[in-house]
Amino acid sequence: ILSYTSSPTDLALQGNGFFVVSAADGTMALTRAGGFAKNGNGELVNAAGFKLMAYPASGGQSPVNSYAGLVPVNIATLGPVAQPSTQSVLAVNLPPDKPAISAANAPSANTASAQYSAMTSLVAYDNVGIAKTLDVYQTKIAANTWQVAVFDRAAAAPGGGFPYASGPLATQALSFDPANGRLAATPVTLDVPVPNGRTLLLDLSKSTELAGNYAVHEASINGSAPSPVDHVEVGADGTVSAIYKNGTRATVYQIPIASVPSPDRLDFSTGNVYFPTLESGGVQIGLPQTGSLGKIVSGALEKSTVDIATELTTMISSQHSYTANSKVFQTAAELMDVIINL
Repeated sequence: ILSYTSSPTDLALQGNGFFVVSAADGTMALTRAGGFAKNGNGELVNAAGFKLMAYPASGGQSPVNSYAGLVPVNIATLGPVAQPSTQSVLAVNLPPDKPAISAANAPSANTASAQYSAMTSLVAYDNVGIAKTLDVYQTKIAANTWQVAVFDRAAAAPGGGFPYASGPLATQALSFDPANGRLAATPVTLDVPVPNGRTLLLDLSKSTELAGNYAVHEASINGSAPSPVDHVEVGADGTVSAIYKNGTRATVYQIPIASVPSPDRLDFSTGNVYFPTLESGGVQIGLPQTGSLGKIVSGALEKSTVDIATELTTMISSQHSYTANSKVFQTAAELMDVIINL
């Protein structure tokens, strides 16, 4: 029976198994008491001070018969993280009536006299979360043919624009079908090396060449500046995820479940913890929902297996039966007294 709470670090086990916890001196123990909270060091501990143990997300799983590889779950170590940009979509409409510009004067030539038909910008993020503005130029160089060139805004000439201190980060030719204004070949992507960042895959395949004005229909990009942790979540499979304030998430720990062949023979100790004995058999460690192991329920605590309402009802019923029977004996005793007196 589970009692639900508002704390995501209150953990209950539904099914077989025990949490692995560690005492202050490093002694490993087992428990089903999952009321964990952050201590002064950021570690998740229960009311008796035992630390919740788990595998680091990047550390892998230890042997099933060993505590090796387990570390205390520490929320304080989850500092801000930056997400470098790797994916982007830019969908624009390019007016077909724009005059063509010679390739020698196109932005790809990176001259002071460079001309272009349209321009927009995207903000990407490098490996440490610094915003990098990318200038994306679209230039009509022939009928139904456009050139896309991407530059690093930081390298622009004083006052902005051409010539940039370095050439284009990437260029791509776009050919449109005059029958429908759509790209003649898809998908069309650019590999843009973000300065001090990752290679950004810029998807242009949704662009069109239709009558009307230049318009940006879609401009999206992943990545983010550094963001602090907002809260943590624990999945049924024991996965501990850090949820950052910008909405991104990262897996940081994997909580295992321990089992023994004979749980009734475990040695109980102060703090609602158990230690394996020769009679209980050795500890085996596995991941939740594997084999006969149960699952973890976040935001819940395990109640006693006794149903209090049923037990109270049974007690009241027994009390009424006792009272009724005592009345029978009392009446019989009174009748015997009357008979004796006669």
